[in-house]
Amino acid sequence: MSGIFTKIVKGEIPSYKIAEDEKYYAFLDINPLAKGHTLVIPKKETDYIFDLSDEDLAEMMIFAKKVALAIEQVVPCKKIGIAVLGLEVPHAHIHLVPINTVYDIDFKQPKLVLSAEEFIKLTAEISSKFKA
Repeated sequence: MSGIFTKIVKGEIPSYKIAEDEKYYAFLDINPLAKGHTLVIPKKETDYIFDLSDEDLAEMMIFAKKVALAIEQVVPCKKIGIAVLGLEVPHAHIHLVPINTVYDIDFKQPKLVLSAEEFIKLTAEISSKFKA
């Protein structure tokens, strides 16, 4: 049975897609820590990020870097923080979170509530800066 992220990749569940290529998919987190909080996933359903082959993990990080550079052009921040937790959804994924302090990537803090219009605008802005 397909997990939620596989259903997103297949278009069975809508998402705010930032970018994709033949192997990876990036979309805005709908419960973000910050504006621009994005998830990067492999399209191939893999539970644990370190179960990916070395080549796939390296390619995923390069794809994530391109997404992070696009986010930085749209969302004012000092850096893009990276988190790999892997417990909440059984599909390998990387969180890219715009941060100004180390506390900005604390997953215990309240999540932002954005309107659909804000998500759509942010998606368009970040997507337009993505360079494949």
